[in-house]
Amino acid sequence: MLFSRLALLAQRLFSRRIPSRVTPAQAHRMTQEGTAVLLDVRETHEYAAGHVPGALHLPLSLLTAGAADVPGCRDGRSPVLICRSGNRSQRAARLLAGRGVQAVDVTGGMTAWARQGLPVRDGNGAAGTVI
Repeated sequence: MLFSRLALLAQRLFSRRIPSRVTPAQAHRMTQEGTAVLLDVRETHEYAAGHVPGALHLPLSLLTAGAADVPGCRDGRSPVLICRSGNRSQRAARLLAGRGVQAVDVTGGMTAWARQGLPVRDGNGAAGTVI
């Protein structure tokens, strides 16, 4: 009985702490269909150099500092997080999961996104670069 309670508790904790991951193609499809909002958790200079058109900028540093408003949650869209390589977005997804927000992150980040030929724009709308 005690073991089953512990197992159930562990399952609940870990299911919240280990968010799902999606490929760049899946994330692109989700945002194109309007079922998800793409949140770029990189720092400002990285975002300005090259980001996904339509992505919203929400740096991990703000999330870590306690930023409570997660765009997309209010209108029913799922948050999909992206960074340069997938490490920061995975940390951000875990952070949000701890706050009860179910988010997914993009495996390989912007590097994989650009490698797959998906659109990247700079702050002026021209072709961007991933830094």
